[in-house]
Amino acid sequence: MSRKPKKDKAKEAAKLTACAATGAAIGGGVAATVGGMGLAVGGTAFAIGAAPVVAAGAVFGLAARGLKKAFD
Repeated sequence: MSRKPKKDKAKEAAKLTACAATGAAIGGGVAATVGGMGLAVGGTAFAIGAAPVVAAGAVFGLAARGLKKAFD
């Protein structure tokens, strides 16, 4: 089992952080553009704020990084 040098680990961490931040920024943009969102199920409805949309954007950013890495 080979170990990566600390410099490589730091680069990978920086790339992951950048992908998460980019995704979160896109999620924030979507939340600001769409505005008040809600979810209606079975006669009930509740609001979805910006925080879950920003978090979902960060997750999608990390997923995109994982897909890119898988195909490299």
